This record gives sequence, structure tokens and C-alpha cells, in this order.
Amino acid sequence: MTTGATVRLRVTVTDTWDTVPLDADSHTPIADLKRQALRSATGSTVEPEEYVVKFRGGLVLDERKTVGDLAIPDGAALIVLPARRHPVR
Repeated sequence: MTTGATVRLRVTVTDTWDTVPLDADSHTPIADLKRQALRSATGSTVEPEEYVVKFRGGLVLDERKTVGDLAIPDGAALIVLPARRHPVR
């Protein structure tokens, strides 16, 4: 990713199965993307700390990392899901 370039990302929030298109630059922290996606998809003020982000199937352990740090390309997909799995009844 070119430094300072804007990319369009697709962030799926599993609570609603909505895919939220977000624009980000290389300096955007993953935590900010998560907050924006949750706000857009749920329309409420859920606690972002109760959710995790996955990119390319792997958990993003440090959400202070930026889009550039993770070399996330234009058009990439990320997933935001609850940190704790909900039991199936």
C-alpha cells in the first residue's frame, strides 16, 4: 500500500451480517475501523472492546496497528465479530 493512499475496505459485522464500505488511509488504526463499522451496522453504541477484528482469517491482536502496518490492500475484506462466542441453544 502506498503511504497516504486511500483504500476502500469492506468490513462485515457478524451481529447484523451487514457489509460496511469504509475508506481508510495507511495511517488509520484498525480500532477506528472497528468502531466505524459497528456504529454503521448496528446503529447503536455497542462496546467496541467486546468485539474483535479478523483479516485474512487471522485475529488482529493489536488494533493500534494501522492499515499500512498490516499492508491491507484496496478492496480487502475484514470481519468484526463478538470476542465471545454466543452459545447455540
